[in-house]
Amino acid sequence: MSHHNVIVVGGGQAGLSASYYLQQRDINHLVLESRTMTHTWREQRWDSFTLVTPNWQCALPGAPYQGAEPHGFMKKNEVIAYLDGFIAKVRPPVREGVTVRRLAARAEGGYQVMTSAGEFSADQVIVATGGYHTPIIPRFAERLPPSILQLQSAQYRNPQSLPDGPVLVVGSGQSGAQIAEDLHLAGRRVHLAVGEAPRCARFYRGRDVVAWLADMGYYAMGVDRHPLREGVRDNTNHYVTGRDGGRDIDLRVFAMQGMQLHGQLDDLEGGTLRFAPNLAANLDNADAVYNRINASIDKYIQERGISAPPGSVYQPVWRPSEERTSLPVEGLAAVIWCIGFRPDFTWIDLPVFNGRGQPSHVRGVTATRGLYFLGLPWLYTWGSGRFSGVARDAEYLVDRIAAVRSGALN
Repeated sequence: MSHHNVIVVGGGQAGLSASYYLQQRDINHLVLESRTMTHTWREQRWDSFTLVTPNWQCALPGAPYQGAEPHGFMKKNEVIAYLDGFIAKVRPPVREGVTVRRLAARAEGGYQVMTSAGEFSADQVIVATGGYHTPIIPRFAERLPPSILQLQSAQYRNPQSLPDGPVLVVGSGQSGAQIAEDLHLAGRRVHLAVGEAPRCARFYRGRDVVAWLADMGYYAMGVDRHPLREGVRDNTNHYVTGRDGGRDIDLRVFAMQGMQLHGQLDDLEGGTLRFAPNLAANLDNADAVYNRINASIDKYIQERGISAPPGSVYQPVWRPSEERTSLPVEGLAAVIWCIGFRPDFTWIDLPVFNGRGQPSHVRGVTATRGLYFLGLPWLYTWGSGRFSGVARDAEYLVDRIAAVRSGALN
């Protein structure tokens, strides 16, 4: 059995960030990755994928963005190149292709880590597997005809890979809205089941909205100071895109151009899909968030006397004349499920979870000595699960690990 001061479970951006700071502290550790490092970026993104945050927010430890377009949006191949550079800089002590099957406490202290490659032990453990593990697909999907191709968002690659015919995209969060746009721009007939995801402007009053929000301190705000507190972790990400230099995604414009919009998908009855009559409400609510964000920027500009182009209020360019609450499945070529993921921490045999199966922690530190989580959405700030904020979280946890090792903390 191999023993280490620290075992990091997960070789994505979070686990590698932890390795970077553990090496800075000269702490013996091992990274265990079930597949290959940063594989989700390589294997679970569609061909036309771009970041929705500007490149200057790419700030992995020791590897800030240094390209020629800090205000641009890296495409998939550019993201992979950026990550390859990060891996080369970190040079982590990693075992790829090793799946952790059980994490439990050892009677003599520390942790037992049982894997597909045997048993390991560690004094402390960082769980850096993220929070997106099991695709959410409703059970009634099992009753769709086998002639209809079903994909989850992580499996989608491009319009050409789908069979001919209409495509139903279920979910209007970041992935759903962008995949629907990808299909729409390729001339495919698209139905989109619109959920409760909010949206935001790409550019407002002369700048990227992300730049305004950064100046306003939003991305430095800890979850303990957010108005929703830990409830913010349940929020759906705003839909917007970095495609073609960045722009808004306005589903109403897509509808004017022929995309068929429906409310939330509820059920399958016989050969008919049933949708809730909430399309108009969901579009209105998304626009309300859009306008509230812009209004907060207006207030910031006014209070500081900043010179900027005039503000505006979004007015709907299209409204549904009726709620389309049914759609025959006959003739559909494919359904793409874009309604998110559930976390799967069933392999962790330790009392660190709340009643919803989520880890209980304060800034990644659990009540169980020496066990930490890293890379979760809103672990501490908006950027905790992203390139922009994971370094701060990783450094914080490694400082904590070093203090526990030295006996400064229990």
